Amino acid sequence: MSKEARISAEELEQSLQLEWQELLARTAQALNEARAGAIIADSEEIVRQAMAEFRQKAYERGVQLLADKAAKAAFSPGAQRKDRPSGTQQRPEGR
Repeated sequence: MSKEARISAEELEQSLQLEWQELLARTAQALNEARAGAIIADSEEIVRQAMAEFRQKAYERGVQLLADKAAKAAFSPGAQRKDRPSGTQQRPEGR
């Protein structure tokens, strides 16, 4: 991965806003639906699962953002290859 290809916390946060809101809503719902005297027992597993799903989505999104930036940094539409004269097109393999 190119050192130029980096993502910021702000970019990741912006791309995960909907998922973050969903996590908070699921957490609040689990807590609100828990029985009095059994809040932890009734909500802990639901919240743990919601957080696990968010963690996975956050990691996948971060990897994708980083890969997209690396691909964009590697692609230079104006650059000419030095081993091929201008105007020469490469033929697909097997033709």
